[in-house]
Amino acid sequence: MVGAACSLGKWIVTTGTTHPVDEMLPAGMLFAFGLQHALVMYAGTVAVPLIFAAAMHMSAAQTVLLINCGLMTSGIATIVQSVGFWKFGSRLPIVQGSSFAMLASMLLIGQIYGVPSVFGAVIGAGVAMVLMAPVMARLMRFFPPVVIGCLITIIGLTLVPVAGRWIGGGGAPGSPGFGSVANLALAFITILITVAVQAWGKGFVANISVLVGLLAGSILAALCGMGHYGMVADAPWFAISMPFAFGLPEFHVMPVVIMLLSMVIIVAETTGNCLAIGRVVDMPVTDTTIAGALRADGLSTVLGGLFNSFPYNAFTQNTGLIAITDIRSRFVVAAAGLVMIGLGLFPKLGALIAALPPPVLGGCGLVMFGMTTIGGIRELLHVRFEGTRNGLIAAVSIGLGVLPMACPDLFTHLAGLWRLLLGNGVLLCILSGVLLNMLVGDEKTSGKS
Repeated sequence: MVGAACSLGKWIVTTGTTHPVDEMLPAGMLFAFGLQHALVMYAGTVAVPLIFAAAMHMSAAQTVLLINCGLMTSGIATIVQSVGFWKFGSRLPIVQGSSFAMLASMLLIGQIYGVPSVFGAVIGAGVAMVLMAPVMARLMRFFPPVVIGCLITIIGLTLVPVAGRWIGGGGAPGSPGFGSVANLALAFITILITVAVQAWGKGFVANISVLVGLLAGSILAALCGMGHYGMVADAPWFAISMPFAFGLPEFHVMPVVIMLLSMVIIVAETTGNCLAIGRVVDMPVTDTTIAGALRADGLSTVLGGLFNSFPYNAFTQNTGLIAITDIRSRFVVAAAGLVMIGLGLFPKLGALIAALPPPVLGGCGLVMFGMTTIGGIRELLHVRFEGTRNGLIAAVSIGLGVLPMACPDLFTHLAGLWRLLLGNGVLLCILSGVLLNMLVGDEKTSGKS
């Protein structure tokens, strides 16, 4: 039986047995939708190498090298995760980016042992992830719908402050110009354009509402003198990132152990993101899916250590984009991976994207991260609370998940590793939900009504 895909109307015709996740779109649409994903994940991908380079007092040339390596390996990792091969990859529309959660551990290792030890620890942790993926995947049964709903909600809420910083201007709160009227106005107009295109556009136009918002906001910023594109002229046209640019990696026991313990956060975030994406695209997520995703994380992390980059995990930023466009094809995300590789090989293109004004990114980000939050609320609407303890589980899990964001200085007096773990709202939400469901939940009443 032949039918049109629900999200793309007349543009795609597939057999009735083809799931939207496995649909192959025309090349032009793959590029347009993939570009949206690349633009959404770009800021998060370059943020980790930028922060690491600044903290380690690296030169401008070394900083550019880290950024190019990060973009290239992020693109390769995204293709592995979405397309998959053998037992690697979730085969879901999931993008891979450098993990913010690992930054504190990497800086600690770098300051004590040196940069080569950072990459050695990254490689060691990645190998361990590949080997331990099947065991970690069996934890799936501890994620009933009430935990999944809380998790998706917290993922969206945790990302809202990121959009807020972009809207303010991209700098730290309190810095000169942060939250200026011009920045707020530009972000607000970008939001209006994105919402208008999504609400009143038809078919293909509505599906690229975020891309239209980004382009329109950037053009408006340039007309108002808020765009800064000097870096584009200074960037080279082509550059290939070579492995071991900072010397051969060094392997020490403690750095590898610290990095491996920190990878618990990546396991939690990737598991949660797979479950969230599975809900959004209506695709069952099994232990095998999670194991493949974690193996892809491990392989990508090894690749990152070899090519002067960092640990990778499934990014949350793109969940909202899938929800708002209803474009579920994993090959669109693979196209985003190709775009990221291109940005890594052609620094001039990367510089052009980097020149997007932060308030424009923030305006589009707010819409998408809000959509992620709504996805979690919709999941919770199907959970039965009457006559069960699901309300208690949700209340405590969401409260703990919001806590590090609402009070970021709460854990400052704890030791480094504990501060790193407890300061992650997604991890707190997962641990709380799973433990409370085991202690006070009822398997028969944990699910949907």
